Amino acid sequence: MPAHSIGSGTLSFGLVSIPVRMYTAASSASVAFNMLHVKCGGRIKQQQTCPTCNEVLDRASLVKGYEFSKDQYVQFTEDELKKLEGEASQSIDIAEFVPLEQVDPIYFEKTYYLGPDKGGDKAYRLLCDAMTKTKRVALAQFVMRGKESLVLVRPSQNGLMLHTMYFADEVRDFSEIDKGEGAAVKGGELELALRLIQELAAEKFQPERYHDDYRERVLGAVEQKVEGKEVTATGPQVQRTQVIDLMDALKKSLDSRTTTKAEKAEAKKQPAKAKRAVAAKEKKAAAK
Repeated sequence: MPAHSIGSGTLSFGLVSIPVRMYTAASSASVAFNMLHVKCGGRIKQQQTCPTCNEVLDRASLVKGYEFSKDQYVQFTEDELKKLEGEASQSIDIAEFVPLEQVDPIYFEKTYYLGPDKGGDKAYRLLCDAMTKTKRVALAQFVMRGKESLVLVRPSQNGLMLHTMYFADEVRDFSEIDKGEGAAVKGGELELALRLIQELAAEKFQPERYHDDYRERVLGAVEQKVEGKEVTATGPQVQRTQVIDLMDALKKSLDSRTTTKAEKAEAKKQPAKAKRAVAAKEKKAAAK
């Protein structure tokens, strides 16, 4: 399916304006279910009810309420909230350029692709190449769906991506969380941990190596049910053990990695051994 633009805008830095189009970069592929009545299989309907008046309500009788104190609300109509929204703006005005490594990924919310709109090819290319050369990303604010959004624009895959971001006051302070800083790590344990990390290290991120096994099992079960078959698939059983001796656990992990490597190497040798055996047999037969 070809990419479908969800909107257009203008990306600006200094006096340079670049007309762009925005595209959704990713979407969840998780399996969705509907709620059914087990008796007849019919899909149920959600209803809005008021427990105080014991009435089923339609949308026209609803307003939004903000709880400012326990069980106390101030009410807002849709028109009142609409007036509070930022003025619709298609301009993404870049405020500053910063090194990407200075931006913690915790601030990233959602990703969009940016492509040049009509007449914006050269300016788009200029900004993309300049940001790549300087190894900088752009920070900007603009109004998206009536609300202020903080965004980061970065060069990637020979184009520009836009990430919507959380504001600083939306990110919880990590200092509230216990990080186990009182625990003493021995030098030998750290050395083994470093060795294990090295054993599991890869030179690059390869997302295609990872699959949603749960989704595949569910869709397989759906297919079985559609065909009238009994569902036989079950999820993997993970054996969970309590770590008592950290050093012992690290050593066993390394031993396991070494054994796995040896098994893989032996498996690779088997086809070669078989070929040599066949070749020797053929040679012997030819000599006779």
